[in-house]
Amino acid sequence: MNTYDVTVIGSGPGGYVAAIRCAQLGLKTAIIEKYNTLGGTCLNVGCIPSKALLDSSHHFHDATNHFEKHGIKTGKLSVDFKQMITRKDEVVSQTCDGITFLMKKNKIDIYTGIGSFKDATHINIAKADDSVETIESKHTIIATGSKPSTLPFIKLDKKRVITSTEALSLKEIPKHLLVIGGGVIGLELGSVYKRLGAEVSVIEYLPEIIGGMDNMLSKELKKSLRKQGLKFFVSHKVTSVSPKGKEVIVTAENKKGENIEFKGDYCLVSVGRRPYTEGLGLENAGVKMTERGQIETNAHLQTNISNIYAIGDVVKGAMLAHKASEEGEFVAEVIVGQKPHMDYNLIPGVVYTWPEVAAVGKTEEELKEAKIDYKVGSFPMRALGRARASMDLEGQVKILADAKTDEILGVHMIGARAADMIASCVVAMEFRASSEDIARTSHAHPSFTEAIKEACMAVDGRAIHS
Repeated sequence: MNTYDVTVIGSGPGGYVAAIRCAQLGLKTAIIEKYNTLGGTCLNVGCIPSKALLDSSHHFHDATNHFEKHGIKTGKLSVDFKQMITRKDEVVSQTCDGITFLMKKNKIDIYTGIGSFKDATHINIAKADDSVETIESKHTIIATGSKPSTLPFIKLDKKRVITSTEALSLKEIPKHLLVIGGGVIGLELGSVYKRLGAEVSVIEYLPEIIGGMDNMLSKELKKSLRKQGLKFFVSHKVTSVSPKGKEVIVTAENKKGENIEFKGDYCLVSVGRRPYTEGLGLENAGVKMTERGQIETNAHLQTNISNIYAIGDVVKGAMLAHKASEEGEFVAEVIVGQKPHMDYNLIPGVVYTWPEVAAVGKTEEELKEAKIDYKVGSFPMRALGRARASMDLEGQVKILADAKTDEILGVHMIGARAADMIASCVVAMEFRASSEDIARTSHAHPSFTEAIKEACMAVDGRAIHS
């Protein structure tokens, strides 16, 4: 029987990062993955393939809508959707192969099969050939991620009523894509197919899209996506989804109590994700779970069984790849006796539509609810020379700062390159910067990041360019 200091179950951004960090710290490490490729949901059917399609569709949208203004004559353009999917698959394959290389480089043993606890220190690995191998592990890190959620009355046939997984590998561009859920996944994939020519209708139960983010972002993003042609039906409660041949009929109740019927050829169900713990045999190890189906952990991400840890989407908190990766490093360092720290308030959230949306820290609504006195500074992207040069005029940056200390409490931005720009704000907030600190920091001109500096200056009413 092979024995290890640490075994990681799941090879997504949490699992593979945890395994690498454990190996770096001198621990004999194994990783178990039930699929033939490493990388988990994020690399195979999540973050990476969706961004590949978002970029491809963005290029097409730019070419058809903006190139002529730039003086570029393209003639009649068309989409080779099969090639677009092929390129996406190539990106996924290269990225997953990179993880395999990193495992070998760090001398981490890879097991392919379904890992389940025999007891707290032994793990069974059920393989494709029906054989079972058992290994012994001093510590185990559970990093099995999440699966798409659905509603009790919806039957996912994965042909016409689909999840994000199927939406990434369709054989055709939908004529009319119905999207149930106005969250990150639904809006990103809705954007992809709208750019490629589909009609897209987003049906959302809440009064606004991207619930949980600052209300300014919700309003600005909806306004922008409406200009692009997406249709929004907020405050609509879906009551039935019925596939009939090549058509899907969705019935929803609006806030007046009226039944509204939507017809499309595909229906993307994107109502969130749920922790994936099936088949782990947690009961054999005595690991406790919460009422929400998450694995219960303490501040060190340790379960009630002291040698078993859990990270990523199976524990509480935002279901984000980078959150899982941070937790993977954190747990590895805890196991060897180091004292790492994580500030969950400073994990950024991003929506990769165009314009992009990014945020970190508290929303204005949260500060009001907590009765915290704050100041606001905002700056429009269209006031930037860089934005005019690239024709990316939509959006703004909003800074929330403590009314007394001026410490930055939240940053919320929508605009070109927001996903990249948010990192500088996270760094600033990690060092507990004030808005004055950023206002007095030189930002390159012309650049999109100037909007951050100007918004910080606007906190005290002294923005230069607006």
